[in-house]
Amino acid sequence: MRNPLPLTTHAVRSSARGLIVWSAGIAGTLFLYLPLFPSLGGASELQAIIDTLPPELIAALGYDQITTGAGYTQSTFFGLIGFALMVIAATSWGSALLAGAWESGDLELALAHGVSRTRVVLEAALTLLMRISVLLAVAGAVILALNDLAELNLEPQNVAAALVALGGLSFLSGAGALLAGALSGRRSIATGVGASLAVLGFAFQAVARQSNDLEWLGNLSPFHWAYDPLPLQEGFAQPGLPLLWAVGAVCVSLTVLVLNRRDVT
Repeated sequence: MRNPLPLTTHAVRSSARGLIVWSAGIAGTLFLYLPLFPSLGGASELQAIIDTLPPELIAALGYDQITTGAGYTQSTFFGLIGFALMVIAATSWGSALLAGAWESGDLELALAHGVSRTRVVLEAALTLLMRISVLLAVAGAVILALNDLAELNLEPQNVAAALVALGGLSFLSGAGALLAGALSGRRSIATGVGASLAVLGFAFQAVARQSNDLEWLGNLSPFHWAYDPLPLQEGFAQPGLPLLWAVGAVCVSLTVLVLNRRDVT
């Protein structure tokens, strides 16, 4: 029987070891940080520690709600370390799937075998989504496994909402790398664009929290679309969440249009 997704199948098989490494990194980060929450001495002592930090830093990192299990998980994983790991992984995958294949000659080879350019892009996006989903599944399983032990008191549906938000941020960076790869054909440029989307989103949100006059910057930030209000507290209540995923889908659509007009030889 003919394989309906040959490019995706090949990409998933060839990246199995790397995906295991990334999964181990996500799990290790959660096992390192979440169990520390009960040992921080309760809300009052933790708040005393936070009060010693500059207010600007507290606002930028979202530490204003760190005394709760939801706030602590958001600040340490979803808003910082986990966010960085997921974006790095998605950006590296997005740049390799198109720009990397272009540089190595694999893209030209695939097209020479009758694979359409549209199919190349759509299977690349599907591969990206599958890899991101694996990391999110690992993160969700570990968080729920540590929920009682770490005294986080998280609701499973809220954890799911946070994972969808983090997935949207990751996919946006990966999709941006796909688009930049189609435009430039260079992996370094694709990686830079994908990373810049995440960095600028985080920076806009951090700056917006510093002053009421700059709150409008938050509306331009994918980080704001994903995490306002906090999904670990409010569930699927973020009005910007559909926009986050829609922008990622637009990037994929633009990639199809661009690649169909490029000479890849």
